[in-house]
Amino acid sequence: MLFFDYELPERLIAQRPADRRDAARLLVVRRDAQELEHRHIRDLPAILNSVDRIVFNDTKVLPARLIGRRESTGGKWEGLYLRTLESGEWELMAKTRGYPKPGERIVTDNGLSLVLAGRTADKHWLMRPDADGPAIELLQRYGTIPLPPYIRKGRADSPDAERYQTVYAAVPGSVAAPTAGLHFTTELLAELVAKGISQSRVTLHVGLGTFAPIQTADPTKHDIHAEWCHVSQDAIVEIAATKASGGRVIAVGTTSARSLESAAASGTLQAFSGETRLFIHPPFSFRVLDGLLTNFHLPRTTLLLLVQALAGSELLRRAYEEAIRSEYRFYSYGDAMLIL
Repeated sequence: MLFFDYELPERLIAQRPADRRDAARLLVVRRDAQELEHRHIRDLPAILNSVDRIVFNDTKVLPARLIGRRESTGGKWEGLYLRTLESGEWELMAKTRGYPKPGERIVTDNGLSLVLAGRTADKHWLMRPDADGPAIELLQRYGTIPLPPYIRKGRADSPDAERYQTVYAAVPGSVAAPTAGLHFTTELLAELVAKGISQSRVTLHVGLGTFAPIQTADPTKHDIHAEWCHVSQDAIVEIAATKASGGRVIAVGTTSARSLESAAASGTLQAFSGETRLFIHPPFSFRVLDGLLTNFHLPRTTLLLLVQALAGSELLRRAYEEAIRSEYRFYSYGDAMLIL
């Protein structure tokens, strides 16, 4: 039976990150022995083998949250940038009192003006910014980091600009962080290299759909969200070399896992660039992954099913029960598990 739902005491939802990134706790889940072990992220160089390879998602979180007011009424407005359409319009999730009509103007608290052009079928707002320039540049000027609602009701403060971003973030495009990667420091990355543990990069831009709860009676019938990802030829060559030497490929986060398995979906691991709708759930035959470092996920989500496809339902259930009993910190700013 799928492990799909669980009860979590609210006090275990991490509201702030650990004082030091690599001080987060780590629950090691060993599939061969069906055993659980309590460690810390900083122990990774000792846990992994020198021939292993870690794969990171180098996406960068956009300052996609916008706060402002309706020009016509003065009513409060809040929006989350999702993407730019070919027409130049921005697609946003937004909320305000009332039902603004096309042509109405929103002015953010720091001066960006947006005009409502219409709405999508799923009620997202289509808006045109009055300022010139790419969305990434405008968001850097006018937006803030979009924390998930279970962290301080989504209200970021100044430390979040750094802590809700991986130290190796390079390619802007996500509206949420690849949270397993938040645990790494530059020093830890150097320690892994010194141990002989190789590193590769992929890119997957995290969308809000990744957190969407599954509503279907059969979880495997859920309409999976699409996310853009890129797996380079260099990464393919590196991974093939690791496999040939007997090393394991460890994905950091479900986003890295989804990218790698999307690149191998044809049966052969090859370079890939584009949107993926790969839905990983039990049963699933992994073609690339040998292990996964991941945070603890919300119930009734596709992420919980992805992790379960690798760990197995009963072992994952035990792991979550142990994490709750031992008061691990959950979700984006919480602790992690390593499935080997």
